[in-house]
Amino acid sequence: MRISSFIWILHLMNLSESQGATDVLRWKRSSSVSSDCQAGCATCSAPNGCLSCRPRFFFHLELDGMRQRGTCLSSCPRGHYGARSPQISSCAKCNADCASCFSENFCTRCHPGHFLFRGRCESSCPHGMMANAALRECLECPAGCELCTKRNVCQRCRADMYHLHGLCHHTCPKGFEPYMQLMECTPQIHCRVGEWTSWGPCVRKKSTAVHKRGEETRTRQVLLSPSVFGGPCPHLSETRKCGIKKRRKNRLS
Repeated sequence: MRISSFIWILHLMNLSESQGATDVLRWKRSSSVSSDCQAGCATCSAPNGCLSCRPRFFFHLELDGMRQRGTCLSSCPRGHYGARSPQISSCAKCNADCASCFSENFCTRCHPGHFLFRGRCESSCPHGMMANAALRECLECPAGCELCTKRNVCQRCRADMYHLHGLCHHTCPKGFEPYMQLMECTPQIHCRVGEWTSWGPCVRKKSTAVHKRGEETRTRQVLLSPSVFGGPCPHLSETRKCGIKKRRKNRLS
């Protein structure tokens, strides 16, 4: 492992900088756990930082000017994942396409322009999936959907299906009817009418032989016209037989 090799190099560098056996003993003492070591370090040195970590900590190399210093972290920084091993647990870098990852081959978030799909960052989403730029994920569209921007919420259905409440339907459900121009399911509108008017005057038809009989009519208005498949309007007028009152003649006094 590259990190393990680097740690041995740090040890050798510390040894080469010391002079004689006395310096080596002094280096061993300075490399042990002391108040100068950062939290999480098992061993450390002044020029190189942490050389090894305590259990459950991850060894990570940080850039300090032109040098790299070892640190021990409880969790790895963004763009790295924790790789545990019996020798040393260390922070390894994610794949170049990953902004963050769970392991070397499993991304959890992608860089802009890439979309997460089954642990991988892809430049485009497969058929039936929608690329969400905000989440940087491939979202599964509902059945029959061609365009969706939210998880399981469709914006445009296939040409042979009707859109309703974010879903696509072969036929519109009860209470709705197809609006063919937009291929949407719209609520059915049933006819609504007002109250009857009062009965009109009794009128004798010319074809009526009986002079004392006639007809009177009343009507009502449409308040709400029905949609194409909505309930139709009932009759708006009705007629009934009536008796014509005989006019009184004015008697001359």
